[in-house]
Amino acid sequence: MGQTLTKAGIVEAVCSSAGGFSKREATEVVETFLSIIKESLERGETVKIAGFGNFVVRDKNERVGRNPQTGAEIKIAARRVVTFKASELLKQKLALDNNQPPPTPAPTSIE
Repeated sequence: MGQTLTKAGIVEAVCSSAGGFSKREATEVVETFLSIIKESLERGETVKIAGFGNFVVRDKNERVGRNPQTGAEIKIAARRVVTFKASELLKQKLALDNNQPPPTPAPTSIE
């Protein structure tokens, strides 16, 4: 496994690659960006970032699960979760970075 990118790491990357930003300004930019995404997801909106992927809020129904230690049934409450689906461009980039062939696109029918 590789390293973990943290919010502080993103701030440092913005400072070094965007140029002209102080650390304080870069922190404000990153905080604002993440705040916009968080507020959109809280409203149930999908967040689409071209070339990166989609963050989607899904509603999960209440269900019965099991305690893995005791085997006892437990009720798992209904909840909202955020899922992420990588864009095809990101998937291809990740496949190339791992020396794997890029994913083959789904066949399309031509009539």
